[in-house]
Amino acid sequence: MSEKHLKDHREIGRKLDLFSFHEYAPGAIFWHPKGWIIYQTLVNFIRKRSKAEGYLEISTPVMVKSLLYKNSGHWQHFGENIFNLKVDGEDYSLKPMNCPESTIIYGSKIRSYNDLPIKLSEFGILHRKELSGVLGGALRVRQFVIDDAHLFVRPDQIQQEIHKLLILTIEVYKSLNFKPRFYLATRPDKAMGDEITWKQAESDLEKALKKAKVKYDIKPKDGAFYGPKIDIHIKDSQDRDWQLATIQLDFQIPKSMRLTYVDKDGSKKEPVMIHQGIFGSLERFIGIITEHFQGAFPVWLSPIQVIVVPISDKFTDYAQKVASDIISNSIRCEVNIRNNTLPAKIRDATLQKIPYICVVGQKEANSNKVSVRKLTGENLGGIQNKKFIQRIKNEIANKT
Repeated sequence: MSEKHLKDHREIGRKLDLFSFHEYAPGAIFWHPKGWIIYQTLVNFIRKRSKAEGYLEISTPVMVKSLLYKNSGHWQHFGENIFNLKVDGEDYSLKPMNCPESTIIYGSKIRSYNDLPIKLSEFGILHRKELSGVLGGALRVRQFVIDDAHLFVRPDQIQQEIHKLLILTIEVYKSLNFKPRFYLATRPDKAMGDEITWKQAESDLEKALKKAKVKYDIKPKDGAFYGPKIDIHIKDSQDRDWQLATIQLDFQIPKSMRLTYVDKDGSKKEPVMIHQGIFGSLERFIGIITEHFQGAFPVWLSPIQVIVVPISDKFTDYAQKVASDIISNSIRCEVNIRNNTLPAKIRDATLQKIPYICVVGQKEANSNKVSVRKLTGENLGGIQNKKFIQRIKNEIANKT
């Protein structure tokens, strides 16, 4: 598609009825039913992968006393981006990140060296104070959710866990046909902790990158204030560079939050914290892939995966039966029974970017088939209903 015909995610979202924005809530998204399907599909995808890797999902408060961020160090390094308010004469904040609150759960009981690694995931609503001039649809917002995870590990577990995270990220991006590129971001000028600890953390991340046999470049002085990180970038269909995933190694927050575990010899040791987000902000990620696919999402992500179109009212019952069979197999399907011509219905399905259009008439009803046309324009001809359903199920399972 030529560049002049490429559409912004806001226009695509409006035309496909995915999401919208309103002056009542600058910097936030109103998710429509179809857009929310995409959102939940991505969340459930990561949730399933995380559960298989031993993560435990948590939920923490959106509003907490500001003292938490002062103790964690975020107030000193990130305070200008935090929304604050007074409640009963005390200072409260809307949480801008999940990590300080995950430490509350870790620290809620005594931990043994045998308990580690402890992997806590969370899809918490976050708020960050962004100037109105830099807000940009879903790509720059004030309210968002990160597919967040925090791992509490022993020093001897760092390499293994970071290696697993690198492999997981590569596999997730592969499902969207993204080829990740890796960067090691080092100590910024404004940072917590001493240089020796930072050098150790940077060395740990570099070893993990080399072990995973991935090429990487250096981002000098671009680490988080509490630790170095691996930033993972992709290029979209328009050859634009986006930083998405991040894996951060943190020796500082466990210290500032006084986290410990009981080691083999009975002594108390500080765990190391690994921060991980694969998609990053889900709002931003969906904005990016909406433009990347120009609304023509892969089958597994598409809000409507199949539409059944009867050639006339005479075949509505058969169309409804076909759709019912498809829906019973956990495939998102609709029937177009509006009083339009067949070409108009096909055009409407094409404009709605529905991956599969099934046309049914007398021939299909007699043979228990559907006549299948793909969004790409490819005509697959008549296919037995069961065979077609299995085809879609395979595409969804394989994330194709």
